[in-house]
Amino acid sequence: MLELIKQPWPWYVAGPLIGLTVPVLLLIGNKSFGISSSLRHICASCFPANIPYFKYEWKKEVWNLFFVLGIFLGGVVAINFLANPNPVDVAPKLVKELSGYGITNYNNPVPTDIINWPTLFTLKGFFILVVGGFLVGFGTRYAGGCTSGHAIMGLSNLQLPSLIATICFMVGGFIMANLILPIILSL
Repeated sequence: MLELIKQPWPWYVAGPLIGLTVPVLLLIGNKSFGISSSLRHICASCFPANIPYFKYEWKKEVWNLFFVLGIFLGGVVAINFLANPNPVDVAPKLVKELSGYGITNYNNPVPTDIINWPTLFTLKGFFILVVGGFLVGFGTRYAGGCTSGHAIMGLSNLQLPSLIATICFMVGGFIMANLILPIILSL
């Protein structure tokens, strides 16, 4: 059984399991699936100020904080006890492209050639970690939710704003991966 958990699951198994999270949350507790709102709940609980955005009953959403903690702990368990010891399979064409940017440890879960402390203090590191992190956080709030909230929860509820947001996420991802990231990696 443990060997089954350690292997990658095909899309036709993992996808429906993720998709079933939505009706289960709705049926059991009338809750909406999403991760990005947990940061708002943390801020509202830790820094009670007179800011209208943080003045709401955050205690009703504490389940979401436990959900995010469970995701984190699941990641810790997976990387420490269920990790596949074999190198990550990378397509030969991608290996060639990454090598052109000086990335040689593409088989690691985190490419330490570009994500490390010394690189953080370079122009490339600044763009990847600081600017990228800001844009993800800002975009999440500007879109009114994250990809999981819109693409899984919003689309299943047939919400037009979620469809528009998901299309924008996909277009933005294609533009970033194919046009902007190669420029940043060549810095």
